[in-house]
Amino acid sequence: MIRIDKAAWDVMVAHARAAYPRECCGAMLGVEADGGRHVMEARPMRNAFEGAQEDTYQLDPAEQLQVEKEARAKGMSVMGIFHSHPDCDAYFSKRDLENSCPWYSFVVLSVKNGEFDHANSFLPNFDQTEAPKETLEYQQ
Repeated sequence: MIRIDKAAWDVMVAHARAAYPRECCGAMLGVEADGGRHVMEARPMRNAFEGAQEDTYQLDPAEQLQVEKEARAKGMSVMGIFHSHPDCDAYFSKRDLENSCPWYSFVVLSVKNGEFDHANSFLPNFDQTEAPKETLEYQQ
């Protein structure tokens, strides 16, 4: 289960809206708690993909390392990665699975016509062959 505080959720949705019609991406910072993940901060990141960004995102490794350091300095860890799917549903694509990390939760936000529609979270397995949904809790 992943639970996202309202302030963090608001940052994630705002970043997805601002990036529309391109995919946004970012990190979710928090702690392991009560058998799940508790996200207290969201950190928007630059989509470093150099091609069309309507259906692809890529994290900048240097920025990702900086976010890891920021999280540790605050007594937190990176709990996962979020990204948006412009004008389509919040599913975990084959490309998402191929580029996933099994130690992260992946929250996908569906943004349709520039507005948040719905979201889902996924937990990829270590073989990167499947990513079942995990329970996602957030406040709008």
